[in-house]
This record gives sequence, C-alpha cells and structure tokens, in this order.
Amino acid sequence: MGYSMCWLEYEKLSKKEVERYSEWFESLAMLGDVPKEVVEELKKFARESLGVQLRTFTRFLKKKRYILVGLLNSLPFDLDASEQKPEGFVLKTLKVGNSSVIVLTGKTRASLVYGTYELIKRVRLGEDLESLDVLENPKVRFRMLNHWDNLDGSVERGYAGNSIFFKENEVIVNERTKDYARLLASIGINGVVLNNVNVKKKELHLLEPAYLEKLKKLADVFRRYGIRVFLSVNFASPMHLGGLETADPLDKRVFEWWKKKVEEIYDYIPDFGGFLVKADSEFNPGPHMFGRTHAEGANMLARALAPFEGYVIWRAFVYNCMQDWRDYKTDRAKAAYENFKPLDGQFDENVIVQIKYGPMDFQVREPVSPLFGALERTNQMLELQITQEYTGQQIHLCYLGTLWKEILDFDTFAKGRGSFVKRIVDGTIFGMENGGIAGVSNVGDSENWTGHDLAQANLYTFGRLAWNPDEEIEKVVKEWIVLTFGKKEKVLENVSYMLLKSHRAYEKYTTPFGLGWMVNPGHHYGPNPEGYEYSRWGTYHRANWEAIGVDRTSRGTGFTLQYRSPWREIFDDVNTCPEDLILFFHRLPYTFKLKSGKTLIQAMYDLHFEGVEEVEDFLRKWEELEGLIDQRVHERVRERLRMQLEHAKEWRDVINTYFFRRTGIPDEKGRRIYP
Repeated sequence: MGYSMCWLEYEKLSKKEVERYSEWFESLAMLGDVPKEVVEELKKFARESLGVQLRTFTRFLKKKRYILVGLLNSLPFDLDASEQKPEGFVLKTLKVGNSSVIVLTGKTRASLVYGTYELIKRVRLGEDLESLDVLENPKVRFRMLNHWDNLDGSVERGYAGNSIFFKENEVIVNERTKDYARLLASIGINGVVLNNVNVKKKELHLLEPAYLEKLKKLADVFRRYGIRVFLSVNFASPMHLGGLETADPLDKRVFEWWKKKVEEIYDYIPDFGGFLVKADSEFNPGPHMFGRTHAEGANMLARALAPFEGYVIWRAFVYNCMQDWRDYKTDRAKAAYENFKPLDGQFDENVIVQIKYGPMDFQVREPVSPLFGALERTNQMLELQITQEYTGQQIHLCYLGTLWKEILDFDTFAKGRGSFVKRIVDGTIFGMENGGIAGVSNVGDSENWTGHDLAQANLYTFGRLAWNPDEEIEKVVKEWIVLTFGKKEKVLENVSYMLLKSHRAYEKYTTPFGLGWMVNPGHHYGPNPEGYEYSRWGTYHRANWEAIGVDRTSRGTGFTLQYRSPWREIFDDVNTCPEDLILFFHRLPYTFKLKSGKTLIQAMYDLHFEGVEEVEDFLRKWEELEGLIDQRVHERVRERLRMQLEHAKEWRDVINTYFFRRTGIPDEKGRRIYP
C-alpha cells in the first residue's frame, strides 16, 4: 500500500479481547439497503483485529450474539428516533428472541457509516458491548476540510508531500482516495473543498467539462462515505472562462453565466456541495471591484446554487494587504469586523461566512475574532488551521487541540453568559442552523499522510471536535493514542504528556504574550523578529528600545471596542487583560511588571529558555518508548524532535538576543544570551 492508515490500522487485538468480542463479529444481519462500505469495514476489522470471517445474512438470526444493521425505516421494531438527526446514529444492544443483538441504525446511509466507525472504535478502546445504549448526533452541521491543493500537485502551506487529488494538472482517483474518505468518515467529516482558495489560472478550468468529468469520479468515492465535495472558485470566472467583460454580481449576464455553470456542475456531481470563495482578499477579485458588497457577491452565487441545495462559503479574511507601515491608524485586526458587521442579515440562507478563529492569521496565540458574537443573523463557519503554517510546519510537535478547545469555549457574551463560539456555530445562540467548522488540511501524499506522525493527532482531533465541540480534549488524546499505538500504559502516559504540553511549549520558545509574526517572510518558518515589521501586510509589533506591542485599546486603534462587554473592558485594561494576549492589546515597556512579579523582558527570557527545556523533555519521553512503538515510526518522530530541538534553540537565541540588543537589559539568571 505504501502508506499507513493512521488510527485505522486494524492490528490484532489481544487474546483476551478476541475472546471477548469475536462472537459479535462472526455474523451480520442486514435489513434493507445497507451500504457496502459498512459491510466492507466490519469485515476488514473482524478479519484483521479479531481473526474471524464475518458472514452476512438478510434476516434475523438464531445466534447467541450478532450485529444487525439497517436504516431506521427498515427495522421491524420501534426505536425512539425523536432526537435523531439525519447524520446521527443509534448503537443499542437489544434482546431479540434468545439473541443479544447490537443494532446499528440511523436515518441515512451516512449515519450507518458513522455508526460503523463508532462501533469499531468502542471495541478497540475496550468498551463493553453487552449494554450499549448510544444515540449520537453531530452537533455541528458542516464539518469540513479545506484543501489548499493546486492542479500541478503542489499544496500551498502543505508540509506532508504533494496533493493526493492532483498531479501534473490531472485529477487523481485511486485506492488512496478511498482510504482518505475512510479516514475522514471515521471522524465525522462531511465536506471537502478540493482545491486552493487562491484559484490560479489553471485551476479556473476545474469548472469546465474536461475536469468535471474527472472530479465526478472523486465525488463518487467521497459520496459513499457521506462526504460532499466543494470547489474553490475565482469570482471573476465569468470574465476568464465566459468571455464577459465584467463579473459584476448585479449584471444579469453574470448571473446567467453562473446559473448555467452550476447546472452543468450538478449534471456531473448531483450532490455537489457548493463554492468556497476568497474574494477581495490578497489580490483575489471580488464584488468590490464593481462597487458591490460582499453580500451582493455571495448572494448572486447562492441563488444559482439554491435550486440544488448548494452553499456558498464566503471567507471573511478580507483586509488591506497594501498597508504602509508608517500608518498607525489602520489596524489589520479590525478588518473582518469592519467589512462584515455592517452586512449582518443581508446574506442569503445558503451563504455561510467563514471566519478565521482570530482577527489576524492563525498565529500561535491571538484573541478570538470579535466577529463571532457580532453577526446575529448570518450563518457562520469557524476556520481553523490544521496544517501548521505558523506552528512548526509539521517539523515541530505542536498539538493544536488544546488551542482549539479554548477557542470553541470562548464566551462571546453575545446573548449574555454562555454564548460560546461553539454554541454560535452549532446554531444554538442565534438559531442560524447552517453553521460549521472548517479546517485547513494538513494532509499530503507522504507515507504517514501528515509528515510528522504525531501531527495525525491534529487531524483526528479536528474531526472529533467538529462532530462534538463539547468533547473533553484529554479523552480525545487518549482515544487517538490507543487507536494509533495500542494500549501500552507507558506509551499512553508519555505521548499524552507530549501532546498536551506541546502547543504551550511552542508558544514559549517562539512568540509568547500574543506577539506573533516574528517569522521569515513568505515561507513563515524560523525566527525573524523584524521579518514583517516594515512590510505591507499590517503585522507589526513596533518594538523600539523602550517598549513593544500595538495599543489596540479604546485609546489606541479601538480594536477592543469591537468586543462585547465584559471583554472590551477586560482587554482594554492592562491589569485585567489575559497575559497570554497582553502584547496583542497593549504597548508596554520592557520593565512592565507581570502578575508573577517578573518584568516583561525577564519573562520573555525565561519563557524562551523554558520552551527549549520542554522540547528536550519531549525528546527524552519519546526515547523511552523505543521498542514499544513501530521502529520506523519511532525513528521518524525522533528525527523530527531532534530537528525541533535545534530549531527551538535557534528561536530562543534569536529572540532573546533581539530583545537584549534592543534594551541592553541582561538576563537576571546570567544565562547565555548573545550580545
């Protein structure tokens, strides 16, 4: 096969576990229309993990134990389905005659697929099947991956090899396509955007029949696992492909072009999900070019898609990317709110505004975007970055689940206490049901899919939190470790320790206190304290010999005023602002005293030394697992950790030296800082 199957490697269970579970997996009763993917997966697991051959039947059985699968409307007995959603499933052990039967059912084929993976997961985790009583519904409607893949096979911000969808301007459909669909279905993903949001010249042609014929084959594979495919589109496509001199969304010719194009797409892909659009952003064309609003642009596309139940996902990542560094009034952090808050309520029902988690760009630490909680009449999608653009590029171990959990649990106070981000995207707070969570994929054609074997945990966690944002992160981590490496206690202890501490460690040795952006321009890897300081991108820290940070308070750029109370007051006051974000919101002298009693600069020195020490600790923890983990995996991860350690030292020394040279203030502890 040439590649791993991540958490779906069905290794042989222990003798005790085989004795405990194998009888259930010897017989499968199928009622009505059961997806072959369900049967294939159950057979594969039974064969590889339990060593039994699963036999299939189309009737009730006279067996002591067996599994029964069927759509809810095919069952001859009643199960309470009042709380069950279309993608939800039931797993319940019932007494049928003299048999104990695990009933797997749901309203749709997708629900049976999701339920299958849940049943297998519970067996692999060692749970009891005798008293199963599970009703699971996804809490979020759209659970999506955004691939930034290009037709030539490259992946923008990709750190795990080339695209699994495209190569040399051709569409790839092979066995790996199916295995990828399996991986995504096992964590509840239901949508995949196939191509880069920055739609280049060649990618424009994905909308034409020559490519649609090939994309149809991709969609056919994903459909069987409950996943709809989407395409990123260039807003000016009618000009590039249709010969029009305009892409004005209010021009009837433009709408007619899109209408016909959408009809053509659905001829090839009947369940096509819709379009992802990056418009008026970083040189991508959009409605502003024609004097129109984002709502007018999005709604035009939405009306073309509406007859087919398609959606427009419109990115809110819009800002002035030609800022003059000498301009102290313009604040990039304010841009998304300023562009989209005035349009609240103007977007059609099948438009979803996709908002990056923070107001800047996937930094290791930034505040939650104030646009969450501000849009009360607009469908919203939370955008997270699974690929580690600013968090170590899958060379560094940086588990992002702990950060994502903080974001989802952030209380916007939009309707008083309890107005969490997770309750906005699931529709609870404002009643906008077409919400979702999107993650920029970290997958490529590398042997282990994600470059760094432990980066698989980020993909797994994204799916689990998109399905249920209330899930406990420690539980998710434990699940992933057991499913990936087995139940050895030492492996569970060490790997969970490494994962749960890794984001904070990365933050310490790179840019703590919400500083951000001290990276090399372009590729965004490695320390460069002033890499973007005099650029057009609006990502300044404005350090001089005396102070650092941007004053974003009500007395500065006014960014804090975009938040609801009490956050605007909390962020506005240096005494109450969370110290993790203190340099994001405040400009402070290096001698400013933190709550610990340390000066800002001493804390900066300490954190950078601590971060390196923690990476050294991770490497020791991993070394202890030699012989307990597949040798090739162990060697790959060890190599990455060694690279991380060297690069963490580089970060430590460059940043500490930068501040020492700026200020002349030495480290109180006398450690080596290069003058």
